[in-house]
Amino acid sequence: MGRYLAIDIGASSGRHIIGTVRDGRFVLEEAYRFANSQISKDGHDCWDIDRLVESVEAGIDAALAKGPLDSIAIDTWGVDFVLLDLQGNRCSDAVAYRDARTAGMDREIEEKVISFADLYSRCGIQKAPFNTIYQLWALKKERPDQLERAAHFLTVPEYLVYRLTGNIIHEYTHSSTTSLLDAEKKDWDRELISMLGLPAGIFGKLEMPGAAAGEYKGVKVVLAAMHDTGSAFLGAPVKDGEKALTLSSGTWSLLGVERPAPILTPASMEANFTNEGGAWGRYRYLKNIMGLWPVQCIRRELNGVEYVEGGSSAVEAAAVFADRGPGREYSFGDLAAMAGASGCTAAVDIDDARFLNPRCMAAEVASAMGVPKGNLHIGDAVRCVYNSLAASYAKAVEGLSRLTGTRYDTLHIIGGGCRDTFLNSLAGQATGLKVVAGPVEATATGNLIVQSIAAGEFSGLAEAREAIPLD
Repeated sequence: MGRYLAIDIGASSGRHIIGTVRDGRFVLEEAYRFANSQISKDGHDCWDIDRLVESVEAGIDAALAKGPLDSIAIDTWGVDFVLLDLQGNRCSDAVAYRDARTAGMDREIEEKVISFADLYSRCGIQKAPFNTIYQLWALKKERPDQLERAAHFLTVPEYLVYRLTGNIIHEYTHSSTTSLLDAEKKDWDRELISMLGLPAGIFGKLEMPGAAAGEYKGVKVVLAAMHDTGSAFLGAPVKDGEKALTLSSGTWSLLGVERPAPILTPASMEANFTNEGGAWGRYRYLKNIMGLWPVQCIRRELNGVEYVEGGSSAVEAAAVFADRGPGREYSFGDLAAMAGASGCTAAVDIDDARFLNPRCMAAEVASAMGVPKGNLHIGDAVRCVYNSLAASYAKAVEGLSRLTGTRYDTLHIIGGGCRDTFLNSLAGQATGLKVVAGPVEATATGNLIVQSIAAGEFSGLAEAREAIPLD
């Protein structure tokens, strides 16, 4: 049986998971875990990309110390990228998607290049301020010299693979998040790229998950479904024919269904659903929901931790809450318990852009709730976020049923958020669906599924899904 390493990196942390198949199930072993944070550089919030490379390499060394590996694959969050020059050197920063540089870029593109209705009919990707198309437009305005020097456009996981192998390879699922692909052709929309005035030569030939990317320290490197949501949906234990939706619950909540074709209708655009590319040419038709990001931020602020170096959110948060315990460190379990004990019924529009990257999340939630600073209780704040997420889930389920013409009966909640039993119960109550929780490491499992199929251990996805571990 093969021994595979899934490197799964999210906005807050990364993990190296070794997977093997024993008695018909994947057995997972965490070999390494590291924090992923941001730095402030040239006025922008950026990923510390060199440190990220170091963490990836350190984790591979830790995994190899436990025994030989048959292959390695990487997945990360979507939309972010770097540019390389002709010599293969980085000529742009890895600016983070929550950075403010994209403010107003959607309106500029719609006024000068293409309406969103036309854009959606081509790429099928929902409008979000951080989409790659808006990042590139902002870069073109601010630093056109970087695009002039660029020879290659690489998404973050593609860049990590490049640093491991020396090979420049472009992967379909991650590229589908850019809003620059023709959704039906599963390839770059060269006409759109030309309309935007972007250098066409930087967007290379796309490969599907499972393709070989090279070697690192004698170990084969394989392309996973490099967009972490693509890997996560592969790792959901959905049976063929089951009328089930999947909710990948973490920093973001991604609620949707796998389909054989995109939905590019005006009604889908108005509902702001997205068609992301999946492994083997599949599509994920889903809604991006803010997720547990507000709770993660509130926890960091309560614990005095800054997400971006040099910030002041923790100091501001101290003045927001009436019941913050001096010197106390709060766990996610603590916050969930406090939310469960709260009788708060308030809800806000959790998908409002105000929650994307506020200076202080606690202060932003207090403002949205209409509670003066110093009067907000921690449990009420977190319960409000939970109530708001559940309401957004219910709205997304209704939209999915209407737009796909299917009535669903089951909701598979996967990812780290599936451990939050209280939020799961609220999701079930709000949607009216049967909730099935797990696996926690669905993204890593989906990554491993691609590697194991590429190695010939399984004949296809249905067989590989039978091996998904039971939490």
